[in-house]
Amino acid sequence: MQIAYGIVSPRHGYEVVNTRNDLKIGLIPAAAAPPVDWYVSEGLVDYDVALTEMTARAAAVGRGEAAELAWLLEHPPLYTAGTSAQPQELIEARFPVHAVGRGGQFTYHGPGQRVGYVMLDLKRRTPDVRRYVATIEQWIIRTLAAFDVLGERRDDRIGVWVRRPDKGDNAEDKIAAIGIRVSHWVTLHGFSLNVAPDLSHFSGIVPCGVADARYGVTSLADLGRKVSMPDLDRALKREFETLFGATRDVQQLGSTENKSPGRRSAKSAEPASR
Repeated sequence: MQIAYGIVSPRHGYEVVNTRNDLKIGLIPAAAAPPVDWYVSEGLVDYDVALTEMTARAAAVGRGEAAELAWLLEHPPLYTAGTSAQPQELIEARFPVHAVGRGGQFTYHGPGQRVGYVMLDLKRRTPDVRRYVATIEQWIIRTLAAFDVLGERRDDRIGVWVRRPDKGDNAEDKIAAIGIRVSHWVTLHGFSLNVAPDLSHFSGIVPCGVADARYGVTSLADLGRKVSMPDLDRALKREFETLFGATRDVQQLGSTENKSPGRRSAKSAEPASR
């Protein structure tokens, strides 16, 4: 089974699959299950290197040869095109463009944005993709609440949104994008949460295919919240454990991630619980 998941509204050309507010939240494994590896990369991780590492790790998780993994990182500036991306949604290729197997349309990754790649075996939890997406959204919503930001989900727009009455009636900005793939019930890809990226970099694409002028992008910094990556990571870890179960800090992955440009040596990496 291969699933690439992304929901957008009928006015953007796709059917709404389900009302995610009605779905159950949480995917705690059985009591005897081992903890999820929790890893935070230092520096900027090359996208192709990350994709190689993630794909290999997910396959190993599926074979029962590796622990599940939650991996937090930052990328250099780039665009990714999901399985529903349309050519006209790439306005200007200001940065490298990577076609990927996740659901959704175009999105941006870059410095100041926390990316989370999650490799979980849903067979060990609940094999329900929609519940998994809703739980990822809830993870981000709870994390934002720790910094006094009200994040919300929308039935017709995947991701996490913030109301912006200062920008006009019914204005909302996306603060976190979600795009996943599921292979043999193991999840790949995940989310990107805008902490303090250069928001002008989003102007080269129609972010996630949402062209309505009422909907833009924002970040914690744009909302007036000065949040460091270590502070965000602590909140992410705390809320992950309430929804997905226990974690354990690891200080390196396989061999490929340590070869990423700008990556510090494994010896210099700080513990993941910074």
